[in-house]
This record gives sequence, structure tokens and C-alpha cells, in this order.
Amino acid sequence: MAGNRWVANSILLSVAMVWGLTFVIIQDAIVTLPPFAFNGLRFGFAALLLWLYLQFNPAKPLQLKKLTGQLKYGLILGILLFAGYALQTYGLLYTTSGKSGFITGLSVALVPFLTFIILGHRAKLQSLFGTMLAVAGLYIMAFSDLSAINLGDVLTFICAICFGLQLVYTAKYTTKADTANLVLIQCLTVGVLSGISSILFEPAIEAAVFSSSIVIMSLLITSLLATVFAFIAQTHYIKYTTPAHVALIFATEPIFAVIGDFAWNGALLGPAAITGSAFILAGMVLAEVPLPRPILAFFTRNTEANIAEIPIEDEPPIQK
Repeated sequence: MAGNRWVANSILLSVAMVWGLTFVIIQDAIVTLPPFAFNGLRFGFAALLLWLYLQFNPAKPLQLKKLTGQLKYGLILGILLFAGYALQTYGLLYTTSGKSGFITGLSVALVPFLTFIILGHRAKLQSLFGTMLAVAGLYIMAFSDLSAINLGDVLTFICAICFGLQLVYTAKYTTKADTANLVLIQCLTVGVLSGISSILFEPAIEAAVFSSSIVIMSLLITSLLATVFAFIAQTHYIKYTTPAHVALIFATEPIFAVIGDFAWNGALLGPAAITGSAFILAGMVLAEVPLPRPILAFFTRNTEANIAEIPIEDEPPIQK
């Protein structure tokens, strides 16, 4: 089981890396292709790839009856994911990118509480400490003035709740539905809702847009890696760990985004980025390494007589 957990952590960290590294190319692409249109094409193409894989995979052929039975799970996840992206996009019209990044990252802090409310799993002390360090790191990286709350901040906070709920419900539904079916329905839902939103709220797309190498490259990379691979990995490997731990791993996304910005645009890493990254990594390590029992006893107000009974392992995984 420990081996599965480390494999899961490694794969999920690679998901955060993909999302972080692709952030910079998405930023370049949406200058030409509006955000809703971009997400509609990205998730629509990802859904098509998954459907083709399931349709022509002899080892695991597509079963429409089974797919229909799992429709509600994928729809819920897709609606939450779409809402998160939409609220984040509109929030950026009223707030700064730094504040948006920090507030979105607050989903790391929300997930342990959402997990307890929805799944009934309590996070252990070291996970909560790790989460606090990660949130501090996100704040340092964002370097934001949170003294004035505006409409964009509120929209972005609701976005963080949506992303947190999507992660927790993924953990809940992965035991009830097939991974590929769940991701297929989810991607199709996001693609359709984004396409409708693009038609309603964005200007018509000109054919010349698709002659842009940046747009084509961004769509291919994000569809294959940041969508198909990322959500298949998230949905499959979350069963070997917990939503709170996955959220903490995903908190490293800004670190990889900074690295990608340096590699792509030559942007130098400032003191805030380095310090914030160190806090996030420290939070991950703290969540993995059990705290000494005396420290646990101090914070949980246990006496020396029952120190031996204090649990030092993380909360149980969703499924063994």
C-alpha cells in the first residue's frame, strides 16, 4: 500500500507540473482565442480522444449502458469544473492576477473541511500544518494586498470552492464509476458548456485564428497532457490517497508555472517566488512525514499516558 501511495503522489505531482508548465502557453493562446472558446475546444477535443480510445479499445470496449448509468457523476464533476474556470476567468476582469492566484489556491485550505463535510474524513494534524504552510507560500508568491475585497475576489473565492468540491467529489465518485467514463463525461460537459458560453458571451472566432502555431500547439498540449492525462491520473490515483493530500500536491502548480515562465519568457525568479515555493514544498514534506508524538500530544492536549494511542499516520485513503 505504501508503494501505491508513493506512485500516486509521483503521478499527481506530474499532473501539477503539467498544469503549471502549460499555464504560460495558455496565457499566450487566449490572447488570440478567447477563454471560453479555448476551453470548449480543449475539453471537446479531449472528450473526442477519450471516446475514440474507448470505442476502439478491444480490451475495454465502450459500453453505452454503463456510460449512461454513470452520467450523473460526470455531469456533476463537469459542472463544478466549468464553474471554476468560468468564475476564475470573470474574476480576473475585476481583480489582479496575483490575488486571483492566491484566492484560487485557497482550495488547498478548503479541501480538508469539504472532505470532512462530504466524506466524513478528518484530516490529521500534520496535514493541516502542511496546508497552512502551503497557503502561506501561495500568499507570498502572489504578493497580494488583500485589504480591499472586490467583486473579482468574491467570484474567485467561489471558484476555489468549486475546484475544491470537484476534487472531493472525484474522490467520492471514483469508487462508483469507471475512471475513463467519468473523465469522458466530465470533459464533454465542460466542452459543451464552454462552447455555449463562447457563443453567448464572446465574439465569433475567425478562421485565421487556427493558423496560429501557438493556438494549435496549446490546444494539442492541453488536450492531451493537461486534460486527458491529468484528469485520468487525478481520477484514478486519488483512491490511493486523500483529497486533502491531493490538494496539497496541486498547490505546487504555481511553482511549475514560475519555472515555465522562466523557460518560456526568460522571467527571473524573484525572492517572493523562491520563498513561496520553499513554503509550499515544506508543507508537502510536513504532510508526508509523521510528527513526533510529543508534538502531537501537545497540540491535541493528550496526556503522556495516552501518547502511544495518538495516530501518526495520515487519514485513510478513499480506497485501498
